[in-house]
Amino acid sequence: MTVVTFVLAGLLLLMACVPADRVRAWRAARRPGAPEVSGAAFAVGRLLLVTMAVLGIVTGFRGLAVQDDAEWSDEELTSAVEGATGSLDGSSATGLPGQGPETAGDFDGFALRVEEEIAAHGAGDAPRFGVDAEPADDPTANRARYAISARGATVSFCMHVTRRHTGYTETVAPGGLGESSKVRLPTFSYAVRTSPGTC
Repeated sequence: MTVVTFVLAGLLLLMACVPADRVRAWRAARRPGAPEVSGAAFAVGRLLLVTMAVLGIVTGFRGLAVQDDAEWSDEELTSAVEGATGSLDGSSATGLPGQGPETAGDFDGFALRVEEEIAAHGAGDAPRFGVDAEPADDPTANRARYAISARGATVSFCMHVTRRHTGYTETVAPGGLGESSKVRLPTFSYAVRTSPGTC
């Protein structure tokens, strides 16, 4: 759409540059009996054509700005992934009841966390959406890999996540009373590294 806007603006400018004598000759050939067009009418016509062309150019540049704000560049994604990797590496989280060292991790939930971290580390005019962190294969109890891409970017990354069980934390179930309402939740730490390219 932006390209069409620029093309139309260029055509309007070309029309504004056509000499008045040429227009009069063309008009006389098509309609010999038509009244003569005054110089003032040509001036007004040129002004309108140039104004419409300028509006088209401004609209086109605004469209480019909106498109840039909605898409990731390769540099923006690379920087954001590096920042997210540093933030996630060494982080910890509380698991679900019943999870432990041999239990498959909630790596689908971690994928959302990865996407949020990348979006949060987007610098400049990088958008805060359009990031995908898809599991590259079936996760094990303590390992997962994510294929990372973003709208507009041509680069991709593979994030390797290792989960380590570090212990348990006690909490109280919502609405519970007494000792029977206490719940032991596992705690985990994460080691994260990212490599460029596909997984």
